[in-house]
Amino acid sequence: MKLAFSTLGVPGLPVPDVIRLATTHGYHGVELRAHPEEPVHTGTGHGERAEVAAQFDLAGIEVAGIAGYARVAAPGDDAPVLAEIRDLVDLARDLGAPFVRVFPGGSEQPREEADATAARRLGTAAEYAADLGVRVLLETHDSHRTGGDAIRVLGPVGHRSAGALWDVMHTWLGGEQPAETYAALSPHLGYVQVKDIASPEDTTPLPLGAGVLPLTECVDLLSREGWDGWLCWEYEKRWYESAAPLESLLGPGREHLARLLNESA
Repeated sequence: MKLAFSTLGVPGLPVPDVIRLATTHGYHGVELRAHPEEPVHTGTGHGERAEVAAQFDLAGIEVAGIAGYARVAAPGDDAPVLAEIRDLVDLARDLGAPFVRVFPGGSEQPREEADATAARRLGTAAEYAADLGVRVLLETHDSHRTGGDAIRVLGPVGHRSAGALWDVMHTWLGGEQPAETYAALSPHLGYVQVKDIASPEDTTPLPLGAGVLPLTECVDLLSREGWDGWLCWEYEKRWYESAAPLESLLGPGREHLARLLNESA
């Protein structure tokens, strides 16, 4: 498995500094948060995109994925959501990223309607993404927190370019065991977001291994199953100002994940 971290943990940090952190601490890649407050987003021009891609390539650091904010199950017209996903897919293509993250966001709709809306949009988006060599991943999040929730959407889509992003915190908060999540998502799994928290009531990000999330169980399971994708540390510093700076935790975090991988070997 390859190790990455999300720029959500270092909001607004210039690309050269992101690359420096990755190379200094031994990460193979970075998940780029695609938001206007970040240095790279869907409004970034093609010339600048080429420069950013070249910087990552020169450093030998991969762009593991583009973390977008499109909500595929949200109420409303399909057109704006599909346009947002197309822009994210274009950005991923230009940066050499294999994946785009999208959210469900269907809490305002009845379950069946949210599922149908998400499946319809993901199916359309997958057709576009397939032509560009990108996969659109539905994160286990909000209205579709567990693997069981996500498969209600991904099953009907049935397209290789529509997949799943397993956020271990949300499936755990949803009461799903890692083995249940993997069983549901394994045919569709793009990559896995790891993190740690103190409790269901306190989701302030903690150093990896310092909280209650079943990281050891998840890594053991993935290793036993021979899964060989990205483990991406999503440290949600952007939403928790009191959290410790990620920069000081990146080294110990990589060492913790490396230990889990070695113990699982």
